[in-house]
Amino acid sequence: MPKPHHPPFRRPVARAGSGLRRALAWLGRPALAAIVPMALLLGFEPASAGALERIRSSGTLRVCIWPDYYGITLRNPRTQQLQGIDIDLAGELGRDLDARVVFVDSSFPKLIDDLQNERCEVAMFGVGMLPARTAALRFTQPYLQSDIYAVTTRSNRVVRQWADIDQPGVNVAVQAGTFMEPVMASALKQARMVVVKPPTTREQELEAGRVDVFMTDYPYSRRLLDTADWARLVSPPSPFFVLQYGYPVKPGDEAWFQRMSAFVAAIKRDGRLLAAARRNGLADIVVSR
Repeated sequence: MPKPHHPPFRRPVARAGSGLRRALAWLGRPALAAIVPMALLLGFEPASAGALERIRSSGTLRVCIWPDYYGITLRNPRTQQLQGIDIDLAGELGRDLDARVVFVDSSFPKLIDDLQNERCEVAMFGVGMLPARTAALRFTQPYLQSDIYAVTTRSNRVVRQWADIDQPGVNVAVQAGTFMEPVMASALKQARMVVVKPPTTREQELEAGRVDVFMTDYPYSRRLLDTADWARLVSPPSPFFVLQYGYPVKPGDEAWFQRMSAFVAAIKRDGRLLAAARRNGLADIVVSR
């Protein structure tokens, strides 16, 4: 008596180049519908689109700025227009990417969260490359660098030169979240450091006499020298803490990091960086190589 014929059970064969998509196609739509929710529950989530893909699909480049940084990213209080070297260079980046630039207000304390939570693709507001930031973000090569300077009033008799700053009874202001805060916390041995947080400003504290001096960088010092006849700059006699500024992005997106690095190299090579720096009075602190 002939044996009944049973069609052989066909096992899926894992061929070179086959993967999850081929396996799900073999299983069919019902199995796919059951597996996908389970995969999500187990933590297998689809990878989010990279920054370049988001920019190309939306036609929009989001740039985080701190809009109170003179010469860098300042919202003019009279016109409400943004101006500064990084406003100019963000426009150049947008043109290179064929994308509309949207500026997102941020700050130094919010910088890391804003990039890691993808509120913007890049921060362009003179961000110093501090260890805490380089540990959490990825920076391009530097395009600017600055030492720390002190600003006091012309009438102040307590601070006349750099050596007068770290003395008993001297109140030294720093802006919260800037690189001056940790540097001066370490450097000051006798003076008292005052951390100024918005909406209070260092200028207000200085003019009111609550502090004797405040620490800042080269771009911000230009604001006082250009606009306040009461301000006096105190420079260190030798380099004190020279910090380089780069453009930070969220780590893990290699294509976007390489594109931003190529942009910095290009603006150094073709003169756009130096031209923007000259327009904003910052030519002296350009990192040209």
